[in-house]
Amino acid sequence: MDKKVHNQIVSFIWSIADDVLRDIFVRGKYRDIILPFVVLRRLDALLVPTKEKVLEAADFMKKEKIDDKSALKAVTKYPFWNISKFTFESLLNDADNIDSNLEVYLDGFSPNVQEIISKFKLRNQLETIKEADITYLLIEKFASKEVNLSPEEAVNGKGEKIPPLTNLGMGYVFEELIRKFNEENNEEAGEHFTPREIIKLMTHILFTPVKDKIKRGNYLVYDPACGSGGMLTEAEHYAEEITNRKGGFNLYGQEVNPETYAICTSDMLIKGDKPENIAYGSTLSKDGFPSLNFDFMLSNPPYGKTWKIDADAIVDDRGKKGKERIKDNRFEVGLPTISDGQLLFLSNMISKMKHNTKLGSRIATVHNGSALFTGDAGGGESEIRKHIIEHDWLECIIALPKNIFYNTGIPTYVWILSNRKAEHRKGKVQLINAIELYTKLRKNLGQKNCELDENHINQITQLYTDFKETDISKIYPNEYFGFNKITVERPLRLSAKFRDEAIEILRFNNAINEEMEWSYKKFGNNVYSKLKEIKPQIENYLAKNEIKPNAANKKKLFSQEFWKAQLTLLNNAKKLQEEIGTKQFDDFNEFKILLTKTIKELKLNLDTKAQKLIFDAISWKNEDAERVIKKVEDKIITYESDSDLRDTENIPLNEKIETYFEREVLQYISDAWIDHSKTVKGYEISFTRYFYNYVPPRSIEEITAEILLLEKETDGILKEIAS
Repeated sequence: MDKKVHNQIVSFIWSIADDVLRDIFVRGKYRDIILPFVVLRRLDALLVPTKEKVLEAADFMKKEKIDDKSALKAVTKYPFWNISKFTFESLLNDADNIDSNLEVYLDGFSPNVQEIISKFKLRNQLETIKEADITYLLIEKFASKEVNLSPEEAVNGKGEKIPPLTNLGMGYVFEELIRKFNEENNEEAGEHFTPREIIKLMTHILFTPVKDKIKRGNYLVYDPACGSGGMLTEAEHYAEEITNRKGGFNLYGQEVNPETYAICTSDMLIKGDKPENIAYGSTLSKDGFPSLNFDFMLSNPPYGKTWKIDADAIVDDRGKKGKERIKDNRFEVGLPTISDGQLLFLSNMISKMKHNTKLGSRIATVHNGSALFTGDAGGGESEIRKHIIEHDWLECIIALPKNIFYNTGIPTYVWILSNRKAEHRKGKVQLINAIELYTKLRKNLGQKNCELDENHINQITQLYTDFKETDISKIYPNEYFGFNKITVERPLRLSAKFRDEAIEILRFNNAINEEMEWSYKKFGNNVYSKLKEIKPQIENYLAKNEIKPNAANKKKLFSQEFWKAQLTLLNNAKKLQEEIGTKQFDDFNEFKILLTKTIKELKLNLDTKAQKLIFDAISWKNEDAERVIKKVEDKIITYESDSDLRDTENIPLNEKIETYFEREVLQYISDAWIDHSKTVKGYEISFTRYFYNYVPPRSIEEITAEILLLEKETDGILKEIAS
């Protein structure tokens, strides 16, 4: 479509908001009127040529008492109709009744258009329009001959020809209007639509490599976050173009926003596609196409947005160790953090791949940088990357220029996946660094200050097709992105000594230490005999200081038996102190044997839990102490690990764990060891590392010369000021 004509249409429609709606609606509400009226005017323009025939057919159906009016599609040549006698132009013939006639006009549309009107919530606005007495002016503007929203050539008031507006062009108009409204309202980046040149790049790489493999038949194209349908429209357009319409492309999508869903379904109606192939609702919590698999999938899912609202439909007991249960098998590989659900959309697409066809499935999807590297090994994000790479589905990742999206400057990347990799691509991943491939815009569009032109799109597509190493194209084996995360343990070293202050803390339970300590200081030994009497005062203290122990701890606090049990523990520790003394032991193993022996000799009633409480109270970590032995089995000593000294190392998959450990750890920490039970495989992709170009610092001489020159220039300026 001619860009000049496109811009003229957008500018004209944009002016309607300021000319008609100002002072009636706040600026943030303009879109609620303008967008549905754009859709209605387009539908109206398509139906005008067959209006009389539709009315005749509708009268016949009424006389014959035929309720099903779907046969009218054969008359309109579109999957929708309007059986009212009105059009946008004829509504203007009766200014006095235009409001009631407008409602009759809306009621005359087919059910699929009624749903679109409902999702736009247009009828909610009609009363305001009527009260402001702007209905006539609004329709007059949209019916103006100065703008052509028809697919046929028109003539304006000056007798000049106005070119037709194609379905693809209508899609451009929709998205540009939405972009402008979003920019006006400072909408979030995730709410914005993908620039057309990015969609073109994605469709080129999605379809070009397999254009000769596409035969006659139907191919399914899917976008799980389809917005207003721009990606689907562009995909269909390009696929038909490069395959000479050999294959039929059926479009499917899902959208959670009612307004953009309405625009997308209206776009499907206008193009003659099936609007029922666009599902309404959240893709994550309610799969609109659970039984379908797709040949081609492309998407720009929201990133950096929480999926908390979808969590209950996806998983039970999310995040609870040992209890978490994923209910939706689309996401069984792993779940990302709750704050960012973008990789769930990718998992959804992967679950819809075709595995039993020659062509298989191809996916192109846009993500921000976090999808490449966030998430620890074993975590949801890493597990999703692992699943993709180890199945050898990842073909290529393309780094896009910064500030190429309308309302965000964050780095973005196009992922290309296929489950039918060409032989020369198998076991490898291509990275294309297209960050510097762009043309600057003369005027920024929000934060968008650059774009890809046709040459850039062709250049990136060619880099992908050639599959060769260049300065901006790198190829690595799959395992290059993987690593083993090992857990490095170091021995626990403890010293122990019976000290009065250490023993005294056994009087109180650690979970309610503050409450018990205050009570004892306030009431002394009465806590062991008169707890019921002093309970109100303790409760008053808790309320006054907003201390809210849980039910179990509150029960302990007001239990006479619990207080006495703590006192018994304290007294037993004192008996042990009297027997063992206050000597410091730097070999905890020796001390433990002595303590166990003394407990038996004194016949103290101390179970394992009580003994641990005493050990914890009188011992402390000491790096000069001996290592604490956990067990000895077959003369092999296993030591207790010190959780505070625990560390992890990421070892590339192409290096042996033992070799790395000896080189990087053991030569510095001789008593460290690997807990192999905790070793986890992870995957991450770091573009910065792979495309890093070292720039040596400037020489001292060069820096000195620059400083001297600056001093000289500054001195001249100061002399001028002084004189």
